[in-house]
Amino acid sequence: MSVQPRFKEMYRSEIVSALKEKFGYKSVMSVPKIQKIIVSQGIGDAVGDKKLIDSALGDVSLITGQRAVATNSKKDISNFKLRKGMPIGTKVTLRGDKMYEFLDRLLSIAFPRTRDFRGVSAKGFDGRGNFNMGVKEHIIFPEIDIDKVNRIMGMDITFVTSAETDEEAKALLDAFGFPFAK
Repeated sequence: MSVQPRFKEMYRSEIVSALKEKFGYKSVMSVPKIQKIIVSQGIGDAVGDKKLIDSALGDVSLITGQRAVATNSKKDISNFKLRKGMPIGTKVTLRGDKMYEFLDRLLSIAFPRTRDFRGVSAKGFDGRGNFNMGVKEHIIFPEIDIDKVNRIMGMDITFVTSAETDEEAKALLDAFGFPFAK
């Protein structure tokens, strides 16, 4: 028997019943859940230096535990010397157990390591129950060796939920212990 991630077990045992009681859902299946987490990095300087993409792919793969893919530009922009099809970023989509493990590491290890951390702004909801946030330094994750990093980069993290409204999605993330700023 395999070991269940801590947050997956917590969702099933505590969060479902709490949200069901709070919002009055009729069925357990109607309770919102996190469907996927997307971790992405945009690397604008990759136009001039191709090695930045390779190091970013390695870093994002280390952080998430899943192989990252390069994202390519969709159009030509002459002012930035950018051609269609050039790699300009990285992304990973996490689902299932890896998603819950990443969420656990983000909340219990990475956020406490952030310098001057005062919580995450709750303004990142999109109106459909999804939440977007940015991290300024990718070195807050313990998997990254600071001595081997040639450049500190930020990353965007998107939480896609099955919630209908922002209020339900915020309650779901609050139940996981998400540190929203007061």
